[in-house]
Amino acid sequence: MSRPPELTTIRLLCVEDNPDDVELLGIALEQADPHRQYLMHRVDEAGSFVSALEQEHFDAILCDFNLPRFSPYAALQILMTRRCGVPLVVVTRAIGEEAAVHVLRCGAKDYVTKDKLGTLPQVIERVMTERQRVVEQERLTRELQEAYRRLKKLSARLVVAQERERSLISRELHDELGQTLTGMVIHLHAASRAPSGDEAERHRETAMEMAQSAVKQVRTLSFSLRPAQLDLLGLVAATQSAAHRITDAAGLICTFSARGKEPESLGETASVALRVVQEALNNVVRHAKAETVSVRLRFLPSDRIAVLVVDDGIGFEKRELLGGAPSERNVGLYGMIERTELAGGRLHIRTRPGRGVAVRAVL
Repeated sequence: MSRPPELTTIRLLCVEDNPDDVELLGIALEQADPHRQYLMHRVDEAGSFVSALEQEHFDAILCDFNLPRFSPYAALQILMTRRCGVPLVVVTRAIGEEAAVHVLRCGAKDYVTKDKLGTLPQVIERVMTERQRVVEQERLTRELQEAYRRLKKLSARLVVAQERERSLISRELHDELGQTLTGMVIHLHAASRAPSGDEAERHRETAMEMAQSAVKQVRTLSFSLRPAQLDLLGLVAATQSAAHRITDAAGLICTFSARGKEPESLGETASVALRVVQEALNNVVRHAKAETVSVRLRFLPSDRIAVLVVDDGIGFEKRELLGGAPSERNVGLYGMIERTELAGGRLHIRTRPGRGVAVRAVL
C-alpha cells in the first residue's frame, strides 16, 4: 500500500483582529488547495507583528485592511525598515479602487477580497514565486559584484605578476647571459691581439666554453618560459619528469599518477598545470620538511585538467600566511593562485600545522 504524498507546508502570518476570520481563511485555503498545508499565525498589532517576524520564517503575510490598532501601511513600513522581503497580500471585505492602487504602490504584492478567497492560493503561489525570483536575482547580483571585485583585484595582481616575470627574465639576461656574452667578446678580442698562436688558441677555447655555457643558459631560460618537453612529450611525461627532477635532487620520495586521456593538442592550461606542479614541489622542498610527496594528474571532460600535489610535511596556518598581501613568505603560493585564476581555473589549498599540505588546481 503506497503512502500518501507529504503535503507542502506554507507558513502564513495573518494580521487580523478577528480570530474567526483567520479560521475562515484557513478553511477557504484548505478547500481551494487541498494539496498544501497552511500553518497560520495571527497577530493584531505592531509589537506582536515584529516579534513574530523575529521568531519564525513566513512564506507570506496576509493583512486585513481595516484594523483598529494596525494597518497594511504600518506593516509595510516595518518590513522596509527591517529589510524583510516576505510578500504582503491585503485581505479585506471591501476596498475602493483608489485605496487598492495606493496600498499596492506602497509595497503590497496583491489584494484579495474576502468574498473571493478561492483565488487566494493562486495569489499566494504567485507572490511566493516572484519573491523567489527576486531572491535569486539578488544572489546573482551579489555573485556578479563579487566576481567583479575579484576581477579588479586579479587584474591588479596580473600587472604585478607580469612585472615580476619581466624583472626575473631581465635579471637572468643581464646577470647570466649578458656577462657570459661579454666575456666571449673579451676573449675573442684578446685572441685577435695575442702575440702567439698558443695564447690565441687559449682565448678561443675559453670563448668556445663560454658560448656553450650561453647556449645552456638560453635553453634554461627558454624552458622556464615554456618547457620543450611539453610540446615534444606531452603533459604527463613533462610533469613526471619535472616532478622527479625536483624531488630526486632533494631526496624526497615521489609518487606520480595520471588518469584520463591526454588530448592530442595541449592548450595554454597545460603549461599552467605544469607550472603549478613545479611551484608546489619547490615549496615542498624549501619549506615542508616532508619525506614523501604525491603528484596526481587528471584529464577531465571539456578539456579540463586537475592537478593535486600532497605532501606529509609540517604544514602551515593557512589564514595567517595568506591573510595579507603578497610578500617574500607567500609569493610562491600567490604565484600559483594567480597563474590558475588567470587561466580561468581555481586553486584550493588544504593544510593544518603538522598535517601536511594538499594543493589542488582545476583548469
